[in-house]
Amino acid sequence: MSKAAERNMVVGLDIGTSKVVTLIGEVMPDGEISVIGVGAAAARGMDKGGVNDLNLVVQSVQRAIEEAELMADCRVASVYLNISGRHIACQNESGMVPINEAEVTQDDVDAVIHAAKSVPIAQERRILHVLPQEFIIDSQESIKSPIGMSGVRMEARVHIITCANDMAKNIVKAVERCSLSVDCLVFSALASSTSVLTEDEKDLGVALVDMGAGTIDICIYTGGVLRHTAVIPAAGNQVTSDIAKIFRTPLNHAEEIKTKYACALRQMVNKDEHIEVPSVGGRPARSMERHILAEVVEPRYQELFELIRDEITKSGLDEQIAAGIVLTGGCGRMEGAIEFAEEIFQMPVRLGEPLGMQGLSDYVQDPTYATAVGLLRYGAADMQRQQQEKSSTNVIGIGKRLVSWLKGEF
Repeated sequence: MSKAAERNMVVGLDIGTSKVVTLIGEVMPDGEISVIGVGAAAARGMDKGGVNDLNLVVQSVQRAIEEAELMADCRVASVYLNISGRHIACQNESGMVPINEAEVTQDDVDAVIHAAKSVPIAQERRILHVLPQEFIIDSQESIKSPIGMSGVRMEARVHIITCANDMAKNIVKAVERCSLSVDCLVFSALASSTSVLTEDEKDLGVALVDMGAGTIDICIYTGGVLRHTAVIPAAGNQVTSDIAKIFRTPLNHAEEIKTKYACALRQMVNKDEHIEVPSVGGRPARSMERHILAEVVEPRYQELFELIRDEITKSGLDEQIAAGIVLTGGCGRMEGAIEFAEEIFQMPVRLGEPLGMQGLSDYVQDPTYATAVGLLRYGAADMQRQQQEKSSTNVIGIGKRLVSWLKGEF
């Protein structure tokens, strides 16, 4: 078994409330990613994106990692890891610096971003991401890439995503107990948007809604950049719980019934359809009408969609998302969910599946793999950036040595 690092590989680990997914991708010479290993295990010890039993999480992660390693025939050493939960928060900030040279350099860009993110952050929180939105040079606004432009002073507007330090430490600790290191912590919805959104949608304005089992993660883009992020601590598990209580069936059977037979819009269900519902305590299974199941599911989906609508309205960007909403995650797959969402939001809604993957693409072309695929894309871009920084540092070092040699100081 070879080490992943030796084969230019990137590993995405998505620890969700109901499922842990590991994807191993090989970064090809053309920059594309080929998925060569897939591992999935039921998540235990997680609740609403947070760890509530460390040992159970470690066991789930180990199972998913081992399955992916076996398929890819390599040993994983480090991963790009997702994080979610109600503790995630965002803020838009700005910073300003004078331009040192005749034109803007990378150092100026780094300095203005540093100035923008140097806002007081509570001691118990940490910064996850600092994402530039736009630059302003003197009176010229909405500049995407300022390098090479002339001016006297430059301002940067950035989107900062923060998380609770303890929450981050716990999920990282679970991974480290599997003898793995974490390359980077990535907000789940940011990873998902990397895998399912198109550049046209981001430019036009779009809301990415990742509906998982424990949380609903939201990213809103306008003008090609991220403007708002949020986490709603309610999702698919509420639907499963409703089914279990009303149909008096164990949670694992309720989940199976939801996945196989549930419909988010009761008018789409034929009243003659029947389903088998397992009972508790060894009692015989019962036959139930499928439209009764839809009557249980629809109000809960309506509640979830209304929470999402309220969050989008609260962001003040509801009038700017012309491309509508992209629904991804396990809850988005339910029959009738897209149609019902269009009814509630009064705008276009589509199901978001991971785009443009090579290799084992049939395995991952599913909304439930959106975050894991996004982690691969994020990781590949991060590795490329690190390599570029390394090579530019080497070039600068060689240049300095050459100048010293010409001066006779070598």
